[in-house]
Amino acid sequence: MGKNLLITEKPSVAMEFAKALKISTSRKNGYLESEKWIITWCVGHLVTMSYPEKYDKKLKFWRLDTLPFIPKEWKYEIIPQVANQFNIVKKLMQREDIEEIYNAGDSGREGEYIQRLVFMMAKPNPNAKMKRVWIDSQTEEEILRGIKEAKDLSEYDSLSDSAYLRAKEDYLIGINFSRLLSIIYGRNLANEIKEEKASISVGRVMTCVLGMIVSREQEIRNFVKTKYYKIVR
Repeated sequence: MGKNLLITEKPSVAMEFAKALKISTSRKNGYLESEKWIITWCVGHLVTMSYPEKYDKKLKFWRLDTLPFIPKEWKYEIIPQVANQFNIVKKLMQREDIEEIYNAGDSGREGEYIQRLVFMMAKPNPNAKMKRVWIDSQTEEEILRGIKEAKDLSEYDSLSDSAYLRAKEDYLIGINFSRLLSIIYGRNLANEIKEEKASISVGRVMTCVLGMIVSREQEIRNFVKTKYYKIVR
Protein backbone atom coordinates (compact mmCIF):
# COMPACT_ATOMS: atom_id res chain seq x y z
CA MET A 1 0.00 0.00 0.00
CA GLY A 2 1.28 3.44 -0.92
CA LYS A 3 2.16 6.10 1.64
CA ASN A 4 1.87 9.84 2.00
CA LEU A 5 5.00 11.91 2.69
CA LEU A 6 4.60 15.20 4.54
CA ILE A 7 7.48 17.66 4.86
CA THR A 8 7.51 20.51 7.40
CA GLU A 9 9.96 23.36 7.81
CA LYS A 10 11.26 22.33 11.23
CA PRO A 11 11.17 19.33 13.61
CA SER A 12 8.88 20.97 16.19
CA VAL A 13 6.19 21.52 13.55
CA ALA A 14 6.58 17.92 12.38
CA MET A 15 5.80 16.75 15.91
CA GLU A 16 2.55 18.76 15.90
CA PHE A 17 1.52 17.13 12.62
CA ALA A 18 2.39 13.71 14.05
CA LYS A 19 0.16 14.36 17.07
CA ALA A 20 -2.73 15.46 14.85
CA LEU A 21 -2.37 12.37 12.66
CA LYS A 22 -2.05 10.12 15.72
CA ILE A 23 1.39 8.87 14.71
CA SER A 24 2.84 7.42 17.89
CA THR A 25 5.71 5.42 16.42
CA SER A 26 9.20 6.13 17.70
CA ARG A 27 11.18 8.82 15.96
CA LYS A 28 13.64 7.47 13.41
CA ASN A 29 16.72 9.13 11.95
CA GLY A 30 15.23 12.34 10.61
CA TYR A 31 11.62 11.22 10.15
CA LEU A 32 8.55 9.47 11.57
CA GLU A 33 6.75 6.65 9.80
CA SER A 34 3.44 4.88 10.30
CA GLU A 35 1.37 2.55 8.17
CA LYS A 36 0.00 5.39 6.05
CA TRP A 37 2.16 8.45 6.76
CA ILE A 38 5.81 9.49 6.70
CA ILE A 39 6.61 12.84 8.28
CA THR A 40 10.00 14.48 7.84
CA TRP A 41 11.33 18.00 8.10
CA CYS A 42 13.79 20.59 6.96
CA VAL A 43 15.82 22.51 9.54
CA GLY A 44 15.21 25.89 7.99
CA HIS A 45 17.14 26.21 4.74
CA LEU A 46 18.70 23.03 3.37
CA VAL A 47 19.64 24.53 0.00
CA THR A 48 21.31 27.83 -0.82
CA MET A 49 22.48 29.81 -3.83
CA SER A 50 26.09 29.25 -4.82
CA TYR A 51 28.69 31.99 -4.40
CA PRO A 52 30.39 33.44 -7.51
CA GLU A 53 33.53 31.29 -7.11
CA LYS A 54 31.39 28.20 -7.76
CA TYR A 55 30.72 29.61 -11.23
CA ASP A 56 34.36 30.51 -11.85
CA LYS A 57 37.28 30.10 -9.42
CA LYS A 58 38.65 33.45 -10.57
CA LEU A 59 35.60 35.18 -9.06
CA LYS A 60 36.82 34.31 -5.59
CA PHE A 61 38.98 37.44 -5.85
CA TRP A 62 37.13 40.74 -5.64
CA ARG A 63 37.96 42.87 -8.69
CA LEU A 64 36.19 45.77 -10.36
CA ASP A 65 36.59 44.28 -13.81
CA THR A 66 34.46 41.24 -12.85
CA LEU A 67 31.49 43.38 -11.78
CA PRO A 68 28.59 43.25 -12.11
CA PHE A 69 28.23 39.51 -11.59
CA ILE A 70 24.93 38.39 -13.15
CA PRO A 71 24.78 34.63 -13.85
CA LYS A 72 22.87 33.38 -16.88
CA GLU A 73 22.04 30.10 -15.19
CA TRP A 74 21.69 30.04 -11.41
CA LYS A 75 23.51 27.46 -9.32
CA TYR A 76 22.35 26.02 -6.03
CA GLU A 77 23.98 23.72 -3.51
CA ILE A 78 23.23 21.78 -0.35
CA ILE A 79 24.30 23.56 2.84
CA PRO A 80 27.07 21.31 4.26
CA GLN A 81 25.95 21.64 7.89
CA VAL A 82 22.51 20.17 7.10
CA ALA A 83 23.45 17.83 4.25
CA ASN A 84 22.54 14.78 6.33
CA GLN A 85 18.93 15.89 6.77
CA PHE A 86 18.68 16.84 3.10
CA ASN A 87 19.79 13.35 2.10
CA ILE A 88 17.16 11.84 4.39
CA VAL A 89 14.43 13.99 2.85
CA LYS A 90 15.69 13.24 -0.66
CA LYS A 91 15.70 9.49 -0.08
CA LEU A 92 12.16 9.60 1.28
CA MET A 93 10.90 11.71 -1.64
CA GLN A 94 12.33 9.23 -4.12
CA ARG A 95 10.78 6.15 -2.55
CA GLU A 96 8.63 4.20 -4.99
CA ASP A 97 5.88 3.60 -2.43
CA ILE A 98 5.21 7.35 -2.02
CA GLU A 99 1.91 8.26 -3.66
CA GLU A 100 1.44 11.82 -2.39
CA ILE A 101 3.94 14.41 -1.19
CA TYR A 102 2.63 17.21 1.00
CA ASN A 103 4.53 20.48 1.16
CA ALA A 104 3.73 21.59 4.71
CA GLY A 105 6.23 24.41 4.89
CA ASP A 106 5.38 27.63 6.71
CA SER A 107 2.52 29.51 5.06
CA GLY A 108 4.32 32.36 3.34
CA ARG A 109 6.74 33.22 0.58
CA GLU A 110 9.87 32.22 2.50
CA GLY A 111 8.31 28.93 3.61
CA GLU A 112 7.40 28.17 0.03
CA TYR A 113 10.92 29.00 -1.15
CA ILE A 114 12.60 26.71 1.39
CA GLN A 115 10.52 23.74 0.29
CA ARG A 116 10.70 24.42 -3.45
CA LEU A 117 14.50 24.49 -3.30
CA VAL A 118 14.45 21.05 -1.69
CA PHE A 119 12.03 19.72 -4.29
CA MET A 120 14.21 21.13 -7.07
CA MET A 121 17.38 19.49 -5.76
CA ALA A 122 15.87 16.22 -4.51
CA LYS A 123 14.02 15.24 -7.71
CA PRO A 124 11.11 13.41 -6.05
CA ASN A 125 9.27 10.35 -7.33
CA PRO A 126 7.67 11.60 -10.59
CA ASN A 127 4.60 9.44 -10.02
CA ALA A 128 3.77 11.07 -6.69
CA LYS A 129 1.10 13.77 -6.52
CA MET A 130 2.44 17.06 -5.13
CA LYS A 131 0.18 18.94 -2.72
CA ARG A 132 0.41 22.08 -0.59
CA VAL A 133 -0.83 22.32 3.01
CA TRP A 134 -1.66 25.91 3.93
CA ILE A 135 -2.61 26.55 7.56
CA ASP A 136 -2.80 29.55 9.88
CA SER A 137 -2.05 27.77 13.16
CA GLN A 138 -0.83 24.44 14.46
CA THR A 139 -3.91 23.30 16.31
CA GLU A 140 -5.03 19.73 15.62
CA GLU A 141 -8.20 20.96 13.95
CA GLU A 142 -6.33 23.36 11.65
CA ILE A 143 -3.68 20.78 10.73
CA LEU A 144 -6.30 18.17 9.77
CA ARG A 145 -8.24 20.78 7.80
CA GLY A 146 -5.08 21.83 5.96
CA ILE A 147 -4.28 18.26 4.97
CA LYS A 148 -7.87 17.53 3.92
CA GLU A 149 -8.09 20.71 1.83
CA ALA A 150 -4.54 20.58 0.45
CA LYS A 151 -4.39 21.95 -3.08
CA ASP A 152 -2.25 20.91 -6.00
CA LEU A 153 1.25 22.34 -5.57
CA SER A 154 1.05 24.06 -8.96
CA GLU A 155 -1.58 26.46 -7.60
CA TYR A 156 1.21 28.09 -5.60
CA ASP A 157 3.63 28.45 -8.52
CA SER A 158 3.18 32.23 -8.62
CA LEU A 159 4.17 32.47 -4.97
CA SER A 160 7.16 30.26 -5.69
CA ASP A 161 8.19 32.41 -8.66
CA SER A 162 8.06 35.57 -6.55
CA ALA A 163 10.18 33.88 -3.87
CA TYR A 164 12.85 32.87 -6.39
CA LEU A 165 12.92 36.39 -7.84
CA ARG A 166 13.19 37.99 -4.40
CA ALA A 167 16.11 35.70 -3.53
CA LYS A 168 17.88 36.51 -6.79
CA GLU A 169 17.37 40.23 -6.21
CA ASP A 170 18.86 39.94 -2.72
CA TYR A 171 21.77 37.93 -4.08
CA LEU A 172 22.60 40.36 -6.89
CA ILE A 173 22.39 43.42 -4.65
CA GLY A 174 24.41 41.81 -1.89
CA ILE A 175 27.14 40.27 -4.02
CA ASN A 176 27.70 43.17 -6.39
CA PHE A 177 27.37 46.16 -4.06
CA SER A 178 29.27 44.53 -1.20
CA ARG A 179 32.18 43.84 -3.53
CA LEU A 180 31.99 47.23 -5.24
CA LEU A 181 31.97 49.30 -2.05
CA SER A 182 34.56 47.10 -0.35
CA ILE A 183 36.94 47.51 -3.29
CA ILE A 184 36.48 51.29 -3.41
CA TYR A 185 36.21 52.15 0.28
CA GLY A 186 37.47 49.07 2.11
CA ARG A 187 41.03 50.33 2.57
CA ASN A 188 39.89 53.71 3.92
CA LEU A 189 37.50 51.99 6.30
CA ALA A 190 40.23 49.66 7.52
CA ASN A 191 42.50 52.62 8.23
CA GLU A 192 39.71 54.41 10.05
CA ILE A 193 38.99 51.49 12.37
CA LYS A 194 42.68 50.55 12.59
CA GLU A 195 42.31 47.10 11.08
CA GLU A 196 44.40 45.39 8.41
CA LYS A 197 41.43 45.08 6.07
CA ALA A 198 37.68 45.62 6.08
CA SER A 199 34.70 44.74 3.94
CA ILE A 200 31.40 46.56 3.58
CA SER A 201 28.27 44.43 3.63
CA VAL A 202 25.30 45.61 1.59
CA GLY A 203 21.86 44.04 1.55
CA ARG A 204 18.39 44.90 0.31
CA VAL A 205 16.98 44.84 3.83
CA MET A 206 19.97 45.22 6.14
CA THR A 207 21.23 48.42 4.50
CA CYS A 208 17.83 50.14 4.78
CA VAL A 209 17.47 49.14 8.42
CA LEU A 210 21.02 50.29 9.17
CA GLY A 211 20.21 53.62 7.50
CA MET A 212 17.18 54.03 9.76
CA ILE A 213 19.29 53.29 12.84
CA VAL A 214 21.99 55.76 11.78
CA SER A 215 19.42 58.48 11.08
CA ARG A 216 17.81 57.96 14.47
CA GLU A 217 21.19 58.03 16.22
CA GLN A 218 22.03 61.31 14.48
CA GLU A 219 18.74 62.79 15.66
CA ILE A 220 19.54 61.75 19.23
CA ARG A 221 23.05 63.19 19.12
CA ASN A 222 21.87 66.44 17.55
CA PHE A 223 18.98 66.89 19.93
CA VAL A 224 18.79 70.35 21.47
CA LYS A 225 16.88 70.93 24.68
CA THR A 226 14.06 73.45 24.45
CA LYS A 227 11.79 74.87 27.10
CA TYR A 228 8.21 73.70 27.25
CA TYR A 229 5.27 74.73 29.39
CA LYS A 230 2.35 72.92 30.94
CA ILE A 231 -0.81 74.05 32.63
CA VAL A 232 -0.97 73.60 36.40
CA ARG A 233 -4.24 74.04 38.30
